[in-house]
Amino acid sequence: MQLQPNYIVDNHNHKIAVQLDIKTYEKITDVLEDYALFKFMDENKDDEKLSLKDARALYESLKKDS
Repeated sequence: MQLQPNYIVDNHNHKIAVQLDIKTYEKITDVLEDYALFKFMDENKDDEKLSLKDARALYESLKKDS
């Protein structure tokens, strides 16, 4: 991924914000969401596990909600 940020500066030429193209932003948010899901799953690996049937049913219900 090639980052090409556009910096927004204040009157004193201090960087105060950054703009990214939408594709880069979406890639970054996808990576962060995947990482957060991994961390959540890793921290809760000893919790109750779903059967494959129950997991599929839950997944289908989540797809319908979104």
